[in-house]
Amino acid sequence: MLRYPSTRRRPLHLGQSPTAASSFSTSLSPYSFPPLSQCKDLCSVFRLHAHLIVSGCSQDRASLTHLINTYSLHQRCDLSFSVFSSSRNPAVILWNSMIRAYTRSNLHEKSLSLYQSMLREGLEPDKFTFTFVLKACTGARNLQEGLLVHKEVARRGFESDVFIGAGLVHMYCKAGKFNIARQLFDRMPQRDSGVWNAMIAGASQGSDPSEALRLFRSMQLTGVVPNFVSLLNLFPAISRLGDVNSCRCIHGYVTRIDFGKEISNGLIDTYSKCGDVGSARRVFDLILGHDIVSFATMMSSYSYNGLFSEVLALYETMKMANIGMNKVTIVSASLAVGESGDLEMGKEIYQSAVEQGFNSDVAVATSLMTMYAKCGEIDIAEKLFEELVERDLVAWSALIAAFVQSGYPEKALIRFQDMQRENVKPNRITLIGILPACAELSLLAHGQSIHCYLLKGDMDGETTTGTALVSMYSKCRKFNHAITIFSRTSCKDVATWNALINGFTQNGDSFSAIKMFQELWATGVCPDERTLVGLIPAVALSNNQTHGTCVHCLTIKSGFESDCHIRNALIDMYFKYESLPSALCLFNGSEANFTKNVVSWNVMIAGYFQNGDAKESLWAFHEMRVENVQPNAISFASILPAVAHLASVREGMGLHACVTKLGLELVVKVGNSLIDMYAKCGRIDFSEKFFHAMEHKDTISWNAMLAGYAIHGRGNQAISLLKLMQESHVEIDSLSYVSVLSACRHAGLIEEGREIFHSMHESRIKPNSEHYACMVDLVGRAGLFDEALQLIREMPLRPDAGVWGALLGACRMHSNVKLGEYALNHLVELEPANPAHYVVLSSIYARSGRWVDAGKARLKVSETGLMKTPGCSWVEVKGKVHAFMVNDPSHPQIESMQLLWNDLLEKMGKFGYVPDRSCVLQNVEEEDKEQFLYGHSERLAITFAILNTEHGSTLQIVKNLRVCVDCHTVMKLIAKITGRTIIVRDANRFHHFKGGICSCGDYW
Repeated sequence: MLRYPSTRRRPLHLGQSPTAASSFSTSLSPYSFPPLSQCKDLCSVFRLHAHLIVSGCSQDRASLTHLINTYSLHQRCDLSFSVFSSSRNPAVILWNSMIRAYTRSNLHEKSLSLYQSMLREGLEPDKFTFTFVLKACTGARNLQEGLLVHKEVARRGFESDVFIGAGLVHMYCKAGKFNIARQLFDRMPQRDSGVWNAMIAGASQGSDPSEALRLFRSMQLTGVVPNFVSLLNLFPAISRLGDVNSCRCIHGYVTRIDFGKEISNGLIDTYSKCGDVGSARRVFDLILGHDIVSFATMMSSYSYNGLFSEVLALYETMKMANIGMNKVTIVSASLAVGESGDLEMGKEIYQSAVEQGFNSDVAVATSLMTMYAKCGEIDIAEKLFEELVERDLVAWSALIAAFVQSGYPEKALIRFQDMQRENVKPNRITLIGILPACAELSLLAHGQSIHCYLLKGDMDGETTTGTALVSMYSKCRKFNHAITIFSRTSCKDVATWNALINGFTQNGDSFSAIKMFQELWATGVCPDERTLVGLIPAVALSNNQTHGTCVHCLTIKSGFESDCHIRNALIDMYFKYESLPSALCLFNGSEANFTKNVVSWNVMIAGYFQNGDAKESLWAFHEMRVENVQPNAISFASILPAVAHLASVREGMGLHACVTKLGLELVVKVGNSLIDMYAKCGRIDFSEKFFHAMEHKDTISWNAMLAGYAIHGRGNQAISLLKLMQESHVEIDSLSYVSVLSACRHAGLIEEGREIFHSMHESRIKPNSEHYACMVDLVGRAGLFDEALQLIREMPLRPDAGVWGALLGACRMHSNVKLGEYALNHLVELEPANPAHYVVLSSIYARSGRWVDAGKARLKVSETGLMKTPGCSWVEVKGKVHAFMVNDPSHPQIESMQLLWNDLLEKMGKFGYVPDRSCVLQNVEEEDKEQFLYGHSERLAITFAILNTEHGSTLQIVKNLRVCVDCHTVMKLIAKITGRTIIVRDANRFHHFKGGICSCGDYW
């Protein structure tokens, strides 16, 4: 039960009784000099000091004592010391006053030095001396000196003195020696509120904050009434415990007594750290006359709970009320800007900091530097850092952490090395901050070096350190090390479990991630939002929708469903389950707490594309812009593949302009997507231009360019680029070789392909199925079937469908029935549900005139219930994509298209065009075969495009299947007749038709 203080006034001085205080005050403050204590500025003190000198009273002990105290109150310890030095034979009271003056000004080392001088002079310290010296030991964190002082106190029998006892308790608590403090406290015959407050403060900062609550209760039971200092010391314990009920209890207590704004601000802070931001805001709203401290506390509370939009709203309120900023509000506002990415507001906050002179403060400059780094303004962040006069460890640690969090791990490592070169010794926080950079770059050796540094410095015992190491080793795929550290971490919190669960998930090991979650649940650890954010992708990877539904139910039961990160993860999970209605239901949910952010939209954009709906993906991107949500680098990296799939070069160029406007061209991931998009939209020239303009390229950048050359059949350029990679010492991986070999097969570069394939062994990259499939296709197209079979037989791994499919495709080119049947037998075993293989064999039979066998092959498709993928082509005209199915008569312009086709057919006949009826697989009359050919989807698309575009403009067609021989011939002739360039992207590659010639050289 809480006791309320009586209306009788109590002394506010910690560790000073009324009797002792009055006796000391009498000796220091004679009534002969009342004006000195009333001096409000230095000029007044100087005048009185001069008067004392002139009147011959400058050596009066009381006057000297009063002058020392007065100068120290004005933060002029240098003048206090001058007064002290002017005394011919300073008494103990003057020494005490000077020691107190240094302590009051936080010049604790000078206090201790003066105490040592006092002892050397042979003077005997009194109780007041030890009271002030103990405060200096506490402030200087000098436990060694404190122990010596304690020894002197004990020798003189002063331990039982309430003020000295309070000083000792406070010193030991601040030094983390709570047990010693407790022993002293228990031996004290008298305990006033100051001693209790010191113990409560020590317990609040100690290993068991619940002890502070027990002490607070005991304090009242012994009849000592808590004051505002008691409550301020108790708040940190409640915050650490997250005990919102205790916070409400204290709130009820202080409501009966007006403790002032200081306690209200403490309640705001405590409520927020207990997760009850609503109560914190209600306390804030009830404060009469908000000042800068109230605003700063509320902004910090919102920031602590990740409510950054509310922080910025309070900032705007402060501006409207003309309340000036202080350091805390600038730090909170800059942190909010860093998270929201509102650079314009960030510049405004920076300007405010400059105007008020706060930008030179290390804490403020560090927060501004972090803000600019998170907004992508790395150069400004580094400039602010370089301008810091005193770059302390906190500033270095903040810059390193900001670079890591902003996606610049390389810069973080460079700065970490710079810090060491400047002989700034990293602490545990710095090392924990740099470990994610090692993990991001897969620099295991660097991570292990930091681990060793932590071990040598005895800094590996903390739970946060263990968590950071588990995360680093997990991301570097060293799960044995991660599990060992996890097992050795004695006090595992939920973050430690999360690190391992996330590691397994990111490595694609959904089974282990789910197993770790089950173990977490069994141990009684309560999962938090981050646990579920790590678990949901693992459940999605497992492809078990029942598990996914169970986890969704758990999020609802735990009250996390409205959490933005969890909601986004659930939407992504349902997209992966191909359950679009569930994903849309969650995305369009009307919960007030769920605000769609850029991540939500990114999930929708990627989800639609992964489910084969590029148009909806593009729609989602445009809707995001309509909703005034600014796209980020991930948005563009997600939408550009959809544009590439649609081959919408106009849309792609619009997105490129948007990327440039937002300053995202330098983001490597976005640059790689632009290279890929332009290549797949038929503009390999744009891909080349952007690739060569990129300042920073990774292996993926080079591979994207190689893949672009491959689909355009530019074998020689691909080979040249591979050589340039080698000369530039760029890491060449398996995909690099796949792209170059693919380029060789499309260009018919047999010797070059063989040479590159054999060179893989020299680069220590083992060829996999994809490389063998490229080689089989390369030699098979050239009719070298013996070599193709030899390659397959010598494969160190079992040939997959890609290898046998390449052989079957080569058999179609050369009408090799026997080998085609052999390849099909293997394909049926590997992919029994793929009808395309039977269709290819049927084509081989038809070309060979074996119509019965062709019919059987097609019948096999029907009997097994398989469906052949129908031919579909699409073309973009005036910003709209038009799709055409094979033999589709439903288009509104079909009559005009038919008339144009007849006209083109007549002109092609004059060039000697004869339809290649062997491309028709059905055993029908010859005239019917021609009609089948005329209805191919790409011919419908090309006639529509010619009708609806300007004369001479380039036409671009996309087809989902391989272009047949007859359509290839037709395209060449139409390009010649119309004088147009026609670009066709089929399932295999690009064909550029111009002047009756195709870029593939009729080799595809």
